[in-house]
Amino acid sequence: MSAPPLIDRVTGSNFSYQHHALERCLDDMAALGRTKIELWGIAPHAHVPWMTDAEARGIRRSAAARGLEIACLTPEQVMYPVNIASPDARVRAASVSMFRRAAELAVELGAGMLFLTSGRGAEDEPREAAWTRAVDAVGEIAAYAARLGVDCVLEPLQRVESNLVNSAADAARMLDDVGAANLGVALDTVAAHAAGDTVDAYFAALGERVRHVHLIDGAPTGHLAWGDGILPLRDIADALARNGYAGLATVELFGDGSYALDPRPALERSLAAIAAL
Repeated sequence: MSAPPLIDRVTGSNFSYQHHALERCLDDMAALGRTKIELWGIAPHAHVPWMTDAEARGIRRSAAARGLEIACLTPEQVMYPVNIASPDARVRAASVSMFRRAAELAVELGAGMLFLTSGRGAEDEPREAAWTRAVDAVGEIAAYAARLGVDCVLEPLQRVESNLVNSAADAARMLDDVGAANLGVALDTVAAHAAGDTVDAYFAALGERVRHVHLIDGAPTGHLAWGDGILPLRDIADALARNGYAGLATVELFGDGSYALDPRPALERSLAAIAAL
């Protein structure tokens, strides 16, 4: 059986809605025909260290009232002090604890997926030392999430964001080292381009372990609406189809510029571009 059209698998999200009420975001996602949400775990919408179980269930009910379900919880994690590979034991332990809590909240939200990144080591220490810390941390988080029935996806980051998992090859090595059945990879189209990877290269290295996609334009980097950058949307979509990808994709618009001031038009343009493929 072939996968549904890509546009039908594009989630809504609160990326770029950080200066607006979550209710406005959910209203917009429903109006734009989305049925699933990737929830960015930021204040004031869903800050993981503060959110109670009851608040998570309230978000789930608010989404359901609009015909939406939370598919993925993506805690804010690239910025300090969240760093599961930190050489500082206190930062590392607090970061792992945050992700364990996020797995619990994913259950309350009804989200079957928790979004992870590898963290980063110090630039003046051996990479392998930080790699080992990341493997241990990702393994602990994935094991805890598995006990709760939650899957995890690990996203390679741009080199400016991490000195550990940047490429498809890095991601394959990390997954092999962790060895968790519930751990897959999120393919970010901009991060892949920055690393010199293609969609085909991701599937060659990872196959069915590619379990989520951040489908965004870049110039050549950034988190841009489709048409605001230079990446080849049709080629990317064709490659996803060619490799049998049937999972979800999120248009991860981001930043404090015009997208954050008025988020909906940029998302509308992106959805229209994907629908026109």
